[in-house]
Amino acid sequence: MTERGPNRMLDEFARVMTDAAGAAQGVRREMETVFRAQGERLINGLDLVQREEFEAVREMATRARVENEALKKRISDLEARLGTAGSNGL
Repeated sequence: MTERGPNRMLDEFARVMTDAAGAAQGVRREMETVFRAQGERLINGLDLVQREEFEAVREMATRARVENEALKKRISDLEARLGTAGSNGL
């Protein structure tokens, strides 16, 4: 009977510790959920642009810049041709 007493106490202690660890993990998950929700609320309140939107606008700006450079060259070429044609009497 004395053998059973300490083993039973150790078993009970192990059960209590297991229950406490499970409860601690539950609290941890709940806190993570709360912090994540608060973080998302804060970020949404800052009116930040999402990465996908930023990338789309950046791509549009790059294409517009390339097109603008091509148009500048075309205008320059046309002006040069008109200047040459004007001096030839055309």
